[in-house]
Amino acid sequence: MRVAIIGGTGFVGSYLTDALLDAGHAVSLLVRPGGDNKLKRAKHVQTVPGDISDAESIRSLIEGCDALIYNVGILREVPREGITFEKTQYQGLVSTVEAAREVGVRRLLLMSANGVKIPGTRYQETKRRAEEYAFNSGLDVTVFRPSVIFGDPRGTMEFATQLFDEMVRPPIPAVNFFSSLGPNKGAVVMSPVHVEDVASAFVAALQKPECIGKTYRLGGPEVLTWKEMISRIAAATRRKKTILPMPIGLMHIGATLFDWLPFFPVTRDQLVMLKEGNVADPAELESLIERQPISFRAANLAYLGN
Repeated sequence: MRVAIIGGTGFVGSYLTDALLDAGHAVSLLVRPGGDNKLKRAKHVQTVPGDISDAESIRSLIEGCDALIYNVGILREVPREGITFEKTQYQGLVSTVEAAREVGVRRLLLMSANGVKIPGTRYQETKRRAEEYAFNSGLDVTVFRPSVIFGDPRGTMEFATQLFDEMVRPPIPAVNFFSSLGPNKGAVVMSPVHVEDVASAFVAALQKPECIGKTYRLGGPEVLTWKEMISRIAAATRRKKTILPMPIGLMHIGATLFDWLPFFPVTRDQLVMLKEGNVADPAELESLIERQPISFRAANLAYLGN
């Protein structure tokens, strides 16, 4: 089948493209002006210039397709540049759904995130509203809620690379976020999931009609604390690292004062979500890809040493 991807030129999008092409599907990508250099397999995909604010480009992209993937999300808003959670994570999805209705594309796969909810942070709320809009659209929808995604970023940025650059590489102690005092209390916990497994889940869902109408939480095979993840990244890159405790509440004070600055490492919303944790049962991912998910271990983090 022909599959259109909105959000196909970034980290996860490049793996979605690979997985679809390798499974024998044709792929169409929406590419922003100047974004052609981000394409990894340009000769094997069809491209349409435009962005999520251009309804005509979206219609041109998905016309003649059998399915579409909406894989757009941001971690930080830049309002002065028009980059907001509302625009990218909700309004863009609404425009895409309306275009799909107009041209007759019924199958929609939506990339959401683990832990989305209302009420919640602006990130969480816009993702959750997008899910609700999609499910109420009358289209054949499958939603994916991955935990933090890791894997070779191919020149972009992803979770483990960011941790390495900001906490492991610098010649200063790393920090271990926690939300309360005492052994193992308030530890930040996550289920890191490999990007290839996420891409495989999308492809599998296209081939399984029983996935329509369902939401899948995608987590890797282990639940890890923040300290364990830092330690594994350090081991993978052959670095010795001192890790010091850092109360999230203290970091939140700094974010309240400075998260409007682009260089400040985290926002208040990100700290709220860190405190909540990001854990998903691996069984749902295993049921889709029919194999053991890739673990957050040194062998699978080797790209950090490149």
